[in-house]
Amino acid sequence: MSDTNKSKSSAKPAKGLGRGLSSLLGDAATTATLAPTASPSAPAAVAHANDIRLVPVEWINPGPWQPRRIFDRTSLDELAASMQANGVVQPILVRPNPDKAGRYQLIAGERRWRAAQIAQLHDIPTIIRDFDDKQAAEISLIENIQRSDLSAIEEAAGYRVLIDNHGYTQDELANLLGKSRPHLSNMMRLLALPDDVQQALLEKKLTAGQVRPLIGHDKASEIAKQIIAEGLSARDVEKLVRTADKKPAATSEKTSDIKALEKKSQDVLGLKMAVNWDEASEKGVVKFQISNFDQLDMLLAKLGLNDS
Repeated sequence: MSDTNKSKSSAKPAKGLGRGLSSLLGDAATTATLAPTASPSAPAAVAHANDIRLVPVEWINPGPWQPRRIFDRTSLDELAASMQANGVVQPILVRPNPDKAGRYQLIAGERRWRAAQIAQLHDIPTIIRDFDDKQAAEISLIENIQRSDLSAIEEAAGYRVLIDNHGYTQDELANLLGKSRPHLSNMMRLLALPDDVQQALLEKKLTAGQVRPLIGHDKASEIAKQIIAEGLSARDVEKLVRTADKKPAATSEKTSDIKALEKKSQDVLGLKMAVNWDEASEKGVVKFQISNFDQLDMLLAKLGLNDS
């Protein structure tokens, strides 16, 4: 498949894009020899090259489509140490920056690019390809999803970008990524959660399963804090939400006859009486408010229950 013809309508995209970076780049990702880049004044000389080039790390910036927002520093330090000892094993993927001559936008391999800076490497093995915005967003999201360590929010935001900015339907995107349509729908629904809950997902303090019952809940933030504090499981959260959503049965408006009986009790007995009557079942509860034993004795006498 040529670079210029690659699009969402390509035949069997899910399998082709599901095998990793090498499937996207062909043999160039593993077999080409290293070569220095052209100078900043002549980037066109390498813009269409399929071989691997050594590009100064400072010539590269992350593209706006990058789904990953948080990088674990310990993991980056470990990768940097490996680079210092063994070099950069796999090249990164970039495209020429359309707004800055002689500069490049990162498409895949941001962890390697960041680790190379920590390792104080001047150059990094790079494949430079002419991808448009849609292709760059596709590849960047696919590479990160394949790593399986994106947070749920980063994954959901990546799907949303491809749908909102590049015109994919959920069915098309599911086919492209080899995911089910319900999976995409469920993930993107997480973006409706409050910002603080999304941040907890981003930092992996919460999982998608734990917060999914909170979508649309008016106390989502409050419950999310409880989940973190108590270490609740997804099933615990479901039970908690069901309990919180249970509302007491509404008390029906009292009829004029009931109100008249309550007033008569006050007038005749000097006792406050409350009658809760269910017209449907014709059952109810009568409560008297008594302040002392004498009032109780008087009420029992009126009911014929006083032995004296």
